[in-house]
Amino acid sequence: MISPAVKLVVIDDDPTGSQTVHGCLLLMQWDVETLKLGIADDSPLMFILANTRALDPERAAETTRAVCRNLKTALAAMGVADYLLVSRSDSTLRGHYPLETDVIAQEMGPIDAHFLVPAFLEGGRLTRDSVHYLNGVPVHETEFARDSVFAYRHSYLPAYVEEKTGGRIPAEAVERLVLGDIRGECLQERLMALQDNRSVVVDAEVQDDLDRFARVLLRSVERGKRFLLRSAASVLTALADLPPQPVPAEAMASFVRGGRPGAVIVGSHVRKTTEQLERLLQEPGTAGIAVEVERLLAGGEAARAELLTEVNAAVAAAHARGETPVVYTSRRELTFPDVQTRLAFGETVSGLLMAVERHLPETIGYLVSKGGITSNDTLSRGLTLRTARLLGQILPGCSVVRTPADHPDFPDLPVVLFPGNVGAKEALAVVYRRLSRSAKK
Repeated sequence: MISPAVKLVVIDDDPTGSQTVHGCLLLMQWDVETLKLGIADDSPLMFILANTRALDPERAAETTRAVCRNLKTALAAMGVADYLLVSRSDSTLRGHYPLETDVIAQEMGPIDAHFLVPAFLEGGRLTRDSVHYLNGVPVHETEFARDSVFAYRHSYLPAYVEEKTGGRIPAEAVERLVLGDIRGECLQERLMALQDNRSVVVDAEVQDDLDRFARVLLRSVERGKRFLLRSAASVLTALADLPPQPVPAEAMASFVRGGRPGAVIVGSHVRKTTEQLERLLQEPGTAGIAVEVERLLAGGEAARAELLTEVNAAVAAAHARGETPVVYTSRRELTFPDVQTRLAFGETVSGLLMAVERHLPETIGYLVSKGGITSNDTLSRGLTLRTARLLGQILPGCSVVRTPADHPDFPDLPVVLFPGNVGAKEALAVVYRRLSRSAKK
């Protein structure tokens, strides 16, 4: 569907936005030369993993601004004038909005409109009459709306925009594209009339709604409109219009190195992840290894070093027994005096998990990273990758990438990027079973 002349550039606030596509490059760095690799790649889309959801607002703005300035330089150097920008974020409305779209519009503008398209149909998130739902429940009634960093009060998207912009964009000023508009005959005229960075919210109940919206959006871009999307992943499927992934989800064990057991790293703390973790640990061949993060609160560097030594020893012992170590952060919810302290402690915990990853046995067959921020850190800090090629999905919403053949420690390692809020209770166990098939032959 996407015109060869239009490059789809996705600035992702964690590494899970590629969860509905395949074959493209994920960029863990955003210097000009790395960005040129993504622009020159044959795939119609590219992902820049900015990981801003893990940052405080000031650092998120600085990172987004740096990405945009280098992107502008790279696009100009490659002679690319027609592109569509996507600020990919969470389908449950958590993230630095409107901060990121404001910065992108300032740096890459002028922008005629920015669209909120949070539908993630593969995960049960849809939008009807401008209200966003998770499995039939308005998202403001779910645990995600009570997030310690990105809490909100509204599922009605115009009210959400007003809330998050502090009234700068009142609800009545938000353009609504409801299902009747998406499925009607006048959508093209509506999009062509947009200007001055109008805020627009978009309904979608089924993939065909997003397909219709994407076709009209791309025609508008080709006719000179400059748009920005703030979206979940499902609309990317419509925009990229890719063929089926070459290796089916059920056959992903073919990528496992030597048919050997792997390793699982769990950082996400949402209830869904905890349920999936409990189910995974019932699977034969797994070895649960809890990381008692409470010890990091006041123990300093000595506590960190002691904890890392203990976890690494447990991982090595499990691997030597032919088991798959499942390393997970302790499940008790901690409280903090403010958001900045919460984010800083999250970075400390993630740093410890990445140190565990760097010490994993080099003979593991695969790696599963559970949690969006954890997955981003796995790629950029644990495996220290510059780019990675996306193989496809092992489950709806769960991507698989592979490290380069010349990686110094883990060449050709398949890595599952598993968002914290995706999948049924059995999902993590299903991924484990699919990847373990070759090991059981």
